Amino acid sequence: MSAEVIIGDKRLEPHRLRAAILGEVHARPFRALATPARVLHFAFDTVGEQAVEDRRALSALCVRRGIAPPRPTDKHFHITFGGTGLRWEQHSEFTTYTLELPGDPALSPFHPTASSLATPMTLVAQPGPVLVAIDMQLMADRPDRLAIERHFNRPSLAVAENSDGTAVYGTDFLPDPDGFVRILVLDRGLGDERAGALVQRLLELETYRTLALLGLPKAQELAPSINRIERRLAELTNELQQTSSLADNNRLLDELTALAAELEAGAAGSLFRFGASRAYDEIVHTRLRIIGERKVGGLPTWSSFLARRMAPAIRTCTATEERQANLSRKLARAAQLLRTRVDVEVERQNRDLLRSMNARTRMQLRLQATVEGLSVAAISYYVVGLFGYLVKGAHDAGWPVDPTIATAVFVPVVVLAIWWIVRRIRNRHIGKEHEHEV
Repeated sequence: MSAEVIIGDKRLEPHRLRAAILGEVHARPFRALATPARVLHFAFDTVGEQAVEDRRALSALCVRRGIAPPRPTDKHFHITFGGTGLRWEQHSEFTTYTLELPGDPALSPFHPTASSLATPMTLVAQPGPVLVAIDMQLMADRPDRLAIERHFNRPSLAVAENSDGTAVYGTDFLPDPDGFVRILVLDRGLGDERAGALVQRLLELETYRTLALLGLPKAQELAPSINRIERRLAELTNELQQTSSLADNNRLLDELTALAAELEAGAAGSLFRFGASRAYDEIVHTRLRIIGERKVGGLPTWSSFLARRMAPAIRTCTATEERQANLSRKLARAAQLLRTRVDVEVERQNRDLLRSMNARTRMQLRLQATVEGLSVAAISYYVVGLFGYLVKGAHDAGWPVDPTIATAVFVPVVVLAIWWIVRRIRNRHIGKEHEHEV
């Protein structure tokens, strides 16, 4: 499919995704199917490398039979060998193989067995664990045909006709002895195109129904952990009201953090599964609306049957996801409250510590003032002593100086001068410290 737009001789450069977007509309088209027919449908879990290996195995099969293999970008592929058609489709987390075989109007429904007809599947290695195995029989409706309900388990039977009554289809959603879920479609004038469309929609219904229910085991697995976290959160909240010490608050905060980590680990592991279950459930309901089911006699339709059997499982997944989200918010609020209490307690301790430091600082200032006074006295003593030696030397040299009087007069001058110098040095240092603090 060309993504270019041509105007005269000019080609417009397309967006890099235009071809993919245009091709998506035509992905997995319906194939015409002549009545009678037998369709065997398989869906395998293929995540990561399994999908790559599966594509490689299919390509190898095509090469062995001289058929062009699927391109790396192909998501669906159809080949025919003998009288059997094989349709391959690759999805985000699963891959489907569909065998289309001609039916025999002389045979009873589901004869021969599906296991005896599915031998072409052995030509390709199993791509992953099997999720879906469907045995669908498309037959022309005749008055002498056995009633559809005789081929299924009556308590689980779901039967409906399409919007214009040209087909009746039924199943009991139960695996047969070979593990296949049987679906019987009676053609009342569908035509090949509409028969192919209806068959594909019914196959998708059963496939997406199975995939949607994969979320239920995950929800059941997470339920005990969520219940335990909810109970412990209630206990921790009660303890929170009765404790006030920093050690107890830190202990409670550590436990709340551990519970939150456990919850988030479970939520992260189930995020994709629950989201996929919702998406698949929506696809199931979309397919049912497209078919436009109508009741047949007093039998339940597929829509009503799935509403009773499937909807509770989807609600369980949704409720589990909501419980995880609500519990996460509650844990976050409780943890925030505890952090606030811890912060307040730490600030109170810091305030007491600062108060103690202020007291010690005042004591240090008093000691410093005492030491300062002693320093003035000591320095003055040494300066006066030097001055005394000076005047004694001058007196001995014949100068008219009395050493005793000169020393006595010099003492107060020296004390005042040294006190002023020491005070000025201290004030200068204090001023610099204030400047750095500002």
